[in-house]
Amino acid sequence: MEYISKSKLKPRMLEYFRKIEETGEPIVVTSHNKPVLKIEPIHSSLKVSDVFGAYWGKVRIPKDVMEPETDEWGES
Repeated sequence: MEYISKSKLKPRMLEYFRKIEETGEPIVVTSHNKPVLKIEPIHSSLKVSDVFGAYWGKVRIPKDVMEPETDEWGES
């Protein structure tokens, strides 16, 4: 994540906005070396791979998930 002071951001704001849109990486705006604002893109629709991609191949389901589980309700 990139940090930039208000004074450096102001004259190049559109440049930074375009960079955020292209890369998706947020920036933190500082005032007197303290973070005061975070600018990040709005993700209107994420792909399944963006959300669960890190877990592909790591999650195991030991049985058929569509099989009814009547035992847990005390039904036979």
